[in-house]
Amino acid sequence: MLDRLLDRFLGLPLAEGPAPSVTKAIPVPMSDGVRLLADRYAVPGDEPRPVVLIRTPYGRKGLMGKIFGETFARQGLQTVLQSTRGTFGSGGEFRPFHLEKEDGLATVAWLREQPWCDGRVAMAGASYLGHTQWAVAPYLEEPLEALCLGVTASEFVSAFYPGGILAVDNMVSWSALIGRQEGRFAGLPNPWQTKKTRAAMARLPVSSADVAAIGKQVRFLQDVAEHAEPGDDFWAPSDHSAEVAALRTPVTMVTGWYDLFISAQLRDFKELAAAGREPRLTVGPWAHGEPASLKTLLTDQIGFLSAHLLGDTTPLRQAPVRLYLQGAGRWLDFESWPPKSDATPYFLRPGALSPAEPVESKPGTFTFDPADPTPSVGGPLLSGVQKQRDNKAVEERRDVLLFTGDALKRDFDVIGEISALVHVRTDLGHGDVFVRLCDVDGRGISRNVTDGIIRLRPGSPESDMDGVVASEVHLDPTAYRFRRGHRLRLQIAGGAFPRFARNHGTDEPVFTAVDGNPARFEIFHDPARPSRITLPVFGGQATTR
Repeated sequence: MLDRLLDRFLGLPLAEGPAPSVTKAIPVPMSDGVRLLADRYAVPGDEPRPVVLIRTPYGRKGLMGKIFGETFARQGLQTVLQSTRGTFGSGGEFRPFHLEKEDGLATVAWLREQPWCDGRVAMAGASYLGHTQWAVAPYLEEPLEALCLGVTASEFVSAFYPGGILAVDNMVSWSALIGRQEGRFAGLPNPWQTKKTRAAMARLPVSSADVAAIGKQVRFLQDVAEHAEPGDDFWAPSDHSAEVAALRTPVTMVTGWYDLFISAQLRDFKELAAAGREPRLTVGPWAHGEPASLKTLLTDQIGFLSAHLLGDTTPLRQAPVRLYLQGAGRWLDFESWPPKSDATPYFLRPGALSPAEPVESKPGTFTFDPADPTPSVGGPLLSGVQKQRDNKAVEERRDVLLFTGDALKRDFDVIGEISALVHVRTDLGHGDVFVRLCDVDGRGISRNVTDGIIRLRPGSPESDMDGVVASEVHLDPTAYRFRRGHRLRLQIAGGAFPRFARNHGTDEPVFTAVDGNPARFEIFHDPARPSRITLPVFGGQATTR
């Protein structure tokens, strides 16, 4: 009964015939002699069949086994669910994003030798499970049959250090999760632990946050904090972005506008499409791990796998790109990403945002104090579903500049990639430039739509003789309708803490930094130094549903 309810919720055909059989804790040998444990969910029948491989650090029981094991197998997809190195009984040490290539390649080779596998292997999953797919697929001489890439990317480094800044909230949250996930009751809601983890994000130095959160060091947080400085190639083995264009495997992607990997994942999609690989893409109004995205993600992956492994092409849609237009409550189908749009600059004026050219004006000023860093509100976070939030408390602070447009006379659709050019000078040479686009409704409530950040360092090659830096900030892409009567608003600040590590105003590495210096910012917006945000204004044709 539970299985039928789950299939009905997902919109899947009701499974008929015998239930799948499960063989648990199969030891799979790696090249260095370590053995990783895997569970095989076999479909009825004795003949060899294709295999869907799912490699996960989050265990093989509970929801993971129910959703990715039993549900896939009930739909005729033989599935092997494997615990990555050092997790849930698998041998070796868990060093996230290291050795996934070597272990994944060894696992695929082992699968192809098994009498119950017909030689065809596909991979599926989301987030870290997507990373394990990118770590394998580009390097196989015999390609995989399909890749199902949910909320993930070919490289995670840009999510560790967006704009060159340690993503403290996400990194501490994930470190606390993996550091205690094999303990008793770890999978149950724990408000006390959540509160403790959030408090730990403010600890200095950042390298002490793991002990503050869960009472012990977590190797991943130590690694990600110690290797946060420019030029450090520690994470190079985990970056598979150079191999994207050469990938020969059919790909489907699902992500959300408030997912922390959205920018990197859409870059992967563009590269695959430019190389003629015909990937398909779904982007919904979701944050990372949001339960509302589960139905879309699973039905997409099961349908894609059924088409490429079982020959059932019924679930495949025609349009390669499907996007949810926020603010309009509708899905749009396109042939490519990004869709054609008009790149429209909106210029900063004192307190205003306008398509008209800038006027002579004095720079706006504020001071960022690392002892009282500008707080973050909403956005793409792992610590609970945040997404859009009321930004009133932040916008009332003296360390945030606001630039607000006139009330819109008609609906205003923005679909695509967004960038801002901010001319800025700090008295220290150090500083972070945080840029956020907001939607201000008729009641004056300001809600974040998308944002981006970049770290400035002394001696920037983009600075002029007066020390003014032309800072190009890439905001996350979006599809958003600003309603008639609403206003566009741009926030500029020197940080967004604890989402991003505070800028200490010194040359000390974030791993050890404790003390800091306030930095005075000047934001220029005159004709000689025009600061602006460029919006992809959409007015073309799209198929709606």
